[in-house]
Amino acid sequence: MERTVKEHLIAWQENKKRKVLLLRGARQVGKTWSVRDFSKAFPYYLEVNFETDKAIHSLFSGDIDAGRILQQLSAYYDVPVKDGETLVFFDEIQACENALSALRFFYEKRPGLHVIAAGSVLEVALRKIPSFGVGRMEHLFMYPLSFREFVMAKGKGNLLPLLDGAGPDSPLEEPFHRGMTDLLKEFLIVGGMPEVVAGYVEIGDLRASQRILDHFLTGLMDDFSKYRKQYPANRLREIFDAVAFQSGKKFKIAHVSHAANYYQASEGLELLEMAGLIHKVFHTSATGIPPGSGINQSRFKILMLDHGLFQRILGLELSDILLSSDFSAVNKGNLAEQFVGTEMIKYKSETSRHRLFYWHRENPGSHSEVDYIIQKKGKLFPVEVKSGSTGKMQSLFVYLKEKSLSAGMRCSLENFSRYDRIEVYPLYAVKNLVG
Repeated sequence: MERTVKEHLIAWQENKKRKVLLLRGARQVGKTWSVRDFSKAFPYYLEVNFETDKAIHSLFSGDIDAGRILQQLSAYYDVPVKDGETLVFFDEIQACENALSALRFFYEKRPGLHVIAAGSVLEVALRKIPSFGVGRMEHLFMYPLSFREFVMAKGKGNLLPLLDGAGPDSPLEEPFHRGMTDLLKEFLIVGGMPEVVAGYVEIGDLRASQRILDHFLTGLMDDFSKYRKQYPANRLREIFDAVAFQSGKKFKIAHVSHAANYYQASEGLELLEMAGLIHKVFHTSATGIPPGSGINQSRFKILMLDHGLFQRILGLELSDILLSSDFSAVNKGNLAEQFVGTEMIKYKSETSRHRLFYWHRENPGSHSEVDYIIQKKGKLFPVEVKSGSTGKMQSLFVYLKEKSLSAGMRCSLENFSRYDRIEVYPLYAVKNLVG
């Protein structure tokens, strides 16, 4: 599968002022595969996995000498280490804190060498290292496959230029719109985890893809014990499940577990967020740019890492997604909101964690909520997600009136179109929406 992260890796490779690259993201999103695929552009490739090869840890003990370490790694793995010709990859680097601390010395001592490090739950390890890599590191964030990457994996990449040229004033021809909608329904079931997508593309069996998702979820839960030794893994499982069952509404920590107090549940949420398994969507007053300037830190919704995992935990019926032209029958549309939010993150975040925002107003006898507030072309835009092809937009118009704004956006199963002040984007066209 072609991943768009490869474009960024190539740009990093060609940059003469590049720094050590830290590839960040949750487990199993394709970090290792992407680096190995990228390594084909180099004459030599040296990969170190700190989880599977514990003996290597001793090379990073004591005083850090990048030259000595590289010489010993070259001998140990029998791979030449040459500037401009060798790609050095430190995988699961969070398993060796000394190696993580040493990364900056590789930039200082061997700036001509291509060095990439990757790991999961990195934020937990990085908190122990003050001023980690300031000015000496580049960061690249990876996520599960986007819808566009899924389309390419399915061998339908020829449709993407048509999608690129579409917009509210130039909708897709109806046969192409129906084709993209069908692909979207498949993607909503399969999700974007590379292993699951690869299995589905190979055998074309949606139910088999769900079994792969089940195995993936089991492995993910088993990994919780690695996140923080003193934090109970079973409590993290409870919190992770609670994220799915509280989707689409303000997250209430008090409803997570009877066995955990507020502090313990908050700590668990923080661990899951640092591991890249969840994304908070903060409430904002949306009074100006940037939208993050008006957030309420205690008021947020939460999205899961992947909509495939989300629908599997909830046990949604495949037939409801495949046969319905209106996803509101499926968990009251929260699948669509989950999907749009994670798509926004994938298309906006490469070098930093992108934050999402929503707007909510509660008055006596009046309840208004806009699913997402985005910044585009120097302005704020409200985005309302609809699970079907119809539906009122009362909250959207309330927001526009209250903020004295002229335009909003709607994301639904409809083709590209425009209703007066509202631009309409299909659910499969989130990249077009965010710009």
